[in-house]
Amino acid sequence: MQAYIFLDLDDTLFQTLKKCAEDDYPHLKLRATLPDGTPNSFATAKQQWLWQWLARDFKMVAVTARDFHAFGRVDLPFQEDVVLNHGAVILDKQRNIDALWMAKMQAALPFYVEKLMAVWQQVTAFCASDTGFKLRLVDDFDMTWYGVIKHKSGIEAALLPILHAIKTHEHFVDGSLYWHLNGNNLAILPKIINKQDAVAYLIARYKQQFSELITFAAGDSQSDAAFLALCDYALIPTNTQLFKTFIP
Repeated sequence: MQAYIFLDLDDTLFQTLKKCAEDDYPHLKLRATLPDGTPNSFATAKQQWLWQWLARDFKMVAVTARDFHAFGRVDLPFQEDVVLNHGAVILDKQRNIDALWMAKMQAALPFYVEKLMAVWQQVTAFCASDTGFKLRLVDDFDMTWYGVIKHKSGIEAALLPILHAIKTHEHFVDGSLYWHLNGNNLAILPKIINKQDAVAYLIARYKQQFSELITFAAGDSQSDAAFLALCDYALIPTNTQLFKTFIP
């Protein structure tokens, strides 16, 4: 029986220092840095143990919102396929682009990017009066995939006004785009970009490669739920957005 686990990264295997309990500080291990090399994300002793345990028995596939460069700043030895940009990009073991998946995304994306830009104009106009907003269109592999909004306050509540202002836009209403809010991160994505489709694509491939396959998944956010549901078993860290939807 071949075992695979599809792993979200941030807030599952590590998190920023402010999300760590003080009791964990003596045993924290650096897991990711900012572009300038500043330490940014850390694993607790339990998260370190979890990684070591999984590494013994599973083929581990990273499934993350991080782009290529941000994933490159993660200090974990993933050796299998990697899902980046919320599912927009898949890399193989050699970190080459999965050409079949990329061709599919490139063919479909222009229709949705036009709609994304229409909403992004509204976002930009709304945020112009508050210098605390930080807006970013995620560009990776010469493609614009989705948009991210943060606020310098670092709190989710600061993003609620912009969400309320845009969520009735026709492109959300007709399902062309969707939004995801978790902490200080509001993402606006084309419907074709999602983790579950990328994971389903990989599971189908692995089923062709192995006569017996068992799949696990781990994630912390509501946007992870759909790809967790594709697998035989799901692992959800407590005190996270997804866990709280089941046990408030």
